[in-house]
Amino acid sequence: MKEFRFVILGAGNIAGKFCEAVSLTEHAAVAAVASKSLERAAAFAEKNGVLKAYGDYEEMLRMEKPDGAYIAVTPNDHYRLSMLCLKYGVPVLCEKAMFQNSREAKEVFAVSKEKGIFVMEALWSRFLPAVCKVGEWLDEGRIGKAKIASCTIGFRADPDPKRRYYSPELGGGASKDITVYAYEITTYLLRQKLKNLTVSAVWSESGVDESSLVTLEFEETLASLMTTFAADTDERLVIYGSKGHIELPYPHYASEAFLYGEKGELLEHFRDEETKNGFTYEIAEMIRCIRGGLTESPVVPHSTTLACAELFDRIDATRPEGRDSSHF
Repeated sequence: MKEFRFVILGAGNIAGKFCEAVSLTEHAAVAAVASKSLERAAAFAEKNGVLKAYGDYEEMLRMEKPDGAYIAVTPNDHYRLSMLCLKYGVPVLCEKAMFQNSREAKEVFAVSKEKGIFVMEALWSRFLPAVCKVGEWLDEGRIGKAKIASCTIGFRADPDPKRRYYSPELGGGASKDITVYAYEITTYLLRQKLKNLTVSAVWSESGVDESSLVTLEFEETLASLMTTFAADTDERLVIYGSKGHIELPYPHYASEAFLYGEKGELLEHFRDEETKNGFTYEIAEMIRCIRGGLTESPVVPHSTTLACAELFDRIDATRPEGRDSSHF
């Protein structure tokens, strides 16, 4: 089979994890990496065994003509670089949160559809075996009908406004960093039509959302999503049904899942002992979809990413007057 050639836009830590995942994927390789700093790109290339390094994203896309691009920069530049890849006819796998608002999402997906070029948000958690196992349990009715769910993700992030977590200029904020996980994992597992959504948020002095609470009303289930940069929380997704409940610890990078019966007894404990690098699943999905002539993934379709971007719109609308909104 012909080798699938990736290029990477961005030379940070997450790009290194992606590079390792590609090395674990058959018939795939990273051909080049680019950064705004050629020195940084060259250092990354040497460390990760990448043959070529560029100090300009557009030059790399023009020269390499890759089969796919992975965008690993901060969220503030996801839209611009996605459009740049599409300009050169290069399929896109872009880190979460892929967009800062729904306008960006609509424009990129419109070009993707018009040109027939594959685009996917890199929501790797949806592919993890533990998350998939929870989906199986729910589909099989192991806890009856899901009635109530709660997902909490939170940690004390670096408060320096020059760092990405609290920086409006870099697309910071809890919503784009962790609410994206809570929303896209919960909606994926419940597999129900969303009827209503409410949001509230606490805003930091730097102008990004520090904490958010999202409530989701589905056809048969109510769910709450709580995310924060302000405190270390018990990170887990719990789904309660008419015949038991399911717990998924650390849902955004889950490695195990627990199934409980009506009396709270443990019925099954799934432990993922096979995954070496969780990015391998989204890489395989991208390659499969592109070779199958698809422009979007059925696991992370455009509609999911757009719905999450619309959630960001709702959260941003709660911003108090006078707080920085320069990331728009």
